[in-house]
Amino acid sequence: MNDVRLDRVMEWFEEAGAAETWTLALMNYGKCVYWIGADKVILEKGDTLLIPAGLGYYAKSVPSVFHEKYVVRFSPGAGAQRLPWLAGRQWFKLKPAMFEWSAERLRTLAEEWAEGTAFAAVRAQAIVTELLALWNRQWCDKPVSAPVDYHAQRMKDYILEHYREKITKESLGEHIGRSPNYAAALFRRATGQTISEFVHATRVKKAVYLLSDSMLTVAEISEMLGYRDVSYFHRLFKKATGKNPSDYMKDRKG
Repeated sequence: MNDVRLDRVMEWFEEAGAAETWTLALMNYGKCVYWIGADKVILEKGDTLLIPAGLGYYAKSVPSVFHEKYVVRFSPGAGAQRLPWLAGRQWFKLKPAMFEWSAERLRTLAEEWAEGTAFAAVRAQAIVTELLALWNRQWCDKPVSAPVDYHAQRMKDYILEHYREKITKESLGEHIGRSPNYAAALFRRATGQTISEFVHATRVKKAVYLLSDSMLTVAEISEMLGYRDVSYFHRLFKKATGKNPSDYMKDRKG
């Protein structure tokens, strides 16, 4: 993993390259334009773009439109080279079904790299390989239909509103008027995550905010998010972020 960079753009922005490493960009919000050879590619929120090593490109932001993206430059590991996207010398664009989760993974990668965390390069390679494997899997599958995407979004909205409560495939099935098993299968098909994985990811994201910007204790935050067992919350949080809850409490104001 040669370089990891988070571009937070608030003005006219230009980028060009034909590096020896591969380039991966995930658009967090806004819009920008890439020219890859003779191809013009517009990236908007939720899009990811993979540019092979040695393929020249040029990119810049759209005037008056702010954008933020993660840009990762990497050399594929031995296992990743078997993925379809990495088999040739063409660029790929995809809107990942698991966008929020993907962005969170790259945010973790960028933070560890910036902080110089031990073995950050090793974990960065693992995260990029994991993301590429999941995105290639989605790319090889049939596109998600509009009805499936609609029901998946309804379930995601329900989770975001009720994440502190116990959420099951039964409750989500009832919410969209479908059987529990159908709801669970549909959710995974559309998002790339199980219901429980999405619920835990939503809670951890909220936990990071509360740990940094509130005066609540770890135990209070754990219970607020639906985890009565604080030790379980610690394990889950460490697995998801690579850090202990107390690490985020150091950034509290006041």
